Amino acid sequence: MANLTEAHGPTDRSRDVSQPLERLGPDETLKANSDQLRGGIVLSLLDRITGAVSESDIKLMKFQGIYQQDDRDICDERRRQKLEPAYQFMVRVRLAGGVCSSEQWLKLDELARAYGGETLRITTRQTFQFHWILKRDLKSTIQGLHEALLDTIAACGDDARGVMCSVNPSLSALHARVYALATQASDHAIPRMPAYHEIWYDKQRVAGSDPEEPFYGKTYMPRKFKIGYVIPPTNDIDVYTQDLGFIAIGGPDGLEGFNIVIGGGMGRTDQAHATYPRLADLIGFVRADKTMAVIDAVMSVQRDFGDRLDRSRARFKYTIDDKGLDWIKAEIEARLGFPLQAARPYEFTSNGDTFGWTRGEDGRHHYTLFVESGRLDNRPGRTLLDALREVASLHRGWMRLTPNQNLMITNVAARDRTEIDAILEAHGLSSANHQSGLRLNAIACVALPTCGLAMAEAERYLPAFTSKLEAILTAHGLQAEPITLRLSGCPNGCSRPYIAEIGLTGRAPGKYNLYLGGGFHGQRLNKMDLENAGETAILERLEAIIAHYAEDRLAGEPFGDFAIRAGYVPEVRAGRDFNT
Repeated sequence: MANLTEAHGPTDRSRDVSQPLERLGPDETLKANSDQLRGGIVLSLLDRITGAVSESDIKLMKFQGIYQQDDRDICDERRRQKLEPAYQFMVRVRLAGGVCSSEQWLKLDELARAYGGETLRITTRQTFQFHWILKRDLKSTIQGLHEALLDTIAACGDDARGVMCSVNPSLSALHARVYALATQASDHAIPRMPAYHEIWYDKQRVAGSDPEEPFYGKTYMPRKFKIGYVIPPTNDIDVYTQDLGFIAIGGPDGLEGFNIVIGGGMGRTDQAHATYPRLADLIGFVRADKTMAVIDAVMSVQRDFGDRLDRSRARFKYTIDDKGLDWIKAEIEARLGFPLQAARPYEFTSNGDTFGWTRGEDGRHHYTLFVESGRLDNRPGRTLLDALREVASLHRGWMRLTPNQNLMITNVAARDRTEIDAILEAHGLSSANHQSGLRLNAIACVALPTCGLAMAEAERYLPAFTSKLEAILTAHGLQAEPITLRLSGCPNGCSRPYIAEIGLTGRAPGKYNLYLGGGFHGQRLNKMDLENAGETAILERLEAIIAHYAEDRLAGEPFGDFAIRAGYVPEVRAGRDFNT
């Protein structure tokens, strides 16, 4: 659980809860009056007349990792039959760095088969989502996770979301040290949330005079807050999209510390120019033993100064742009009680995954398997869910989810490699990694039919769209080119489309905005090239640019760099430039 009662030097970790409710927006007022997120959730769960919970409880349950959704494929038919929507719930697991044991994997598999429509989904933040959970099965699902020492606290909501971490912690001692800090950060930064234990584990409420949330107070954070740890040269977590990013700096004696970046975020609203994606700014360096203090200081600045009236501008990126980066940095240093050191040199060369077998410093082996859109299920000729259950039953090591929605089977003894290969082959997965460079670097959000925010397809559309784009690339001899493609069903950008070399965000069924020119290493925002366009127009536009790219690209020039150099889109230098 959260470790938010410990002091870290002079950082002010208390929360001023004296702000009048009339100065809070509706969601802030709801939080303040929710009895620390208890609301009426217990009664909503007992109501068997409906498959839903109350409107206020929908918002409060997000803090507990749960979203109410409905099956939008059948909503019109149910409306015609005068039935309520086919309500179901998405449950997101808190899984720091995407690492779980084989035993935990088997429990997740069991719960998915029992309650989650026989499918699991790897998210773009290295965790699992269950879909299709009915209200009556929520408690059994969360208690089942608890049996495997897993929970869903702060997997959603206005709090510190699941902490991301770069690559496989078993590859080297440096990776292991960074992962340990990411795990500590996950436990440290989440709310204590006694309500969660009472609602889902049937714990008795214990009265006390101390505040339940000494850091978060009664209104928690203004919006979600995302933290990530990355190890150059691979920017697999897209560190510049994090509210707070730690870039590991290694030396002869191991981990020296971290460069700190702040203020990243993808979410935006179409036609609302006051909202925009933003990349994080580099503000300095700290020793590794100061990272928890940095988390406290940075989060408390956003907690105290983030916008609590206009929710569309409540993310940390807007606080930074409104106050000024220099002001924010000075406030962070004041709360730390010491100045940040000058940033150390580093370089990113990729943000993708390395597929197949690799070998760590300790001689153990690790296998990365391509999982399109992160969807784990069984299909004719490709029984992925069954295969991974067999692997987890054989392999008593660890499984790890990558930020690109793929899976790593880690810490494998040399003698077990052959058997794992045989399992994958038996389930139609021996050629899963034999894909084009485009497909291996493509990710998508869930979108329809479950996400209530989706305006267009994403996960279900990605395979077909990728195939059509692959045909164009193959015609120009570029089938192996590793171009980053990100597809999102709405402008919120859960698949991080605004840093992709080719990004699509849904506007309406079959209609998307097309963005070009993102950085191959996740270091640059892209720019809109087509607005509200259909597939034919998008493919025609991309075919013309790809043909030009094949003829005139420089040696080693990524597609996103070419799109800018050739004048198709201008370079975006700051978040505020995105909409101009």
